[in-house]
Amino acid sequence: MNKRIEAALNDQIQKESSSSQYYLAMASWAETKGLNGTAKFMYTHSDEERFHMLKLIKFVNERGGVAVVPSIPEPPREYDSLERVFELLLEHEVGVSESINGVVDICLQEKDYSTHNFMQWYVSEQLEEEALGRSILDKLRLIGGDKGGLYLFDRDMETAAAAAVKAGSADQKA
Repeated sequence: MNKRIEAALNDQIQKESSSSQYYLAMASWAETKGLNGTAKFMYTHSDEERFHMLKLIKFVNERGGVAVVPSIPEPPREYDSLERVFELLLEHEVGVSESINGVVDICLQEKDYSTHNFMQWYVSEQLEEEALGRSILDKLRLIGGDKGGLYLFDRDMETAAAAAVKAGSADQKA
């Protein structure tokens, strides 16, 4: 495996691992605030991010590189509001998208079309993640301070988590 690509993929492994922990911290915060549907959604997405990391690790190792299991910084423990949680989540996902685009760019520079092809799954996944984050933020902004709306939102997040689990099971089998 090209050393420059190996380094970029190992950096991406770290980012996916960090993403998993970020979602996990948000899930814990939501759960302690009585937002069990949101917590379930975040726990599900933490697992999804871990799957993204594992997929990269296996790819690097199968291509003759050496995947590095990273240490990661502790994510925040407290958040000002549920809206702020999702603002930070969207900012984080945009940063992950930029990183993935950087890996794709390196693949093209190094003419590694196999890794480029592999990374297209991540490009598509990030489009979905960013769109989901924006959609959730739009809903929270519509709700404002309405507690009844927040209750319904939290219930919808639990439904979304169940749908994500079902879709994720199909993705992991593929």
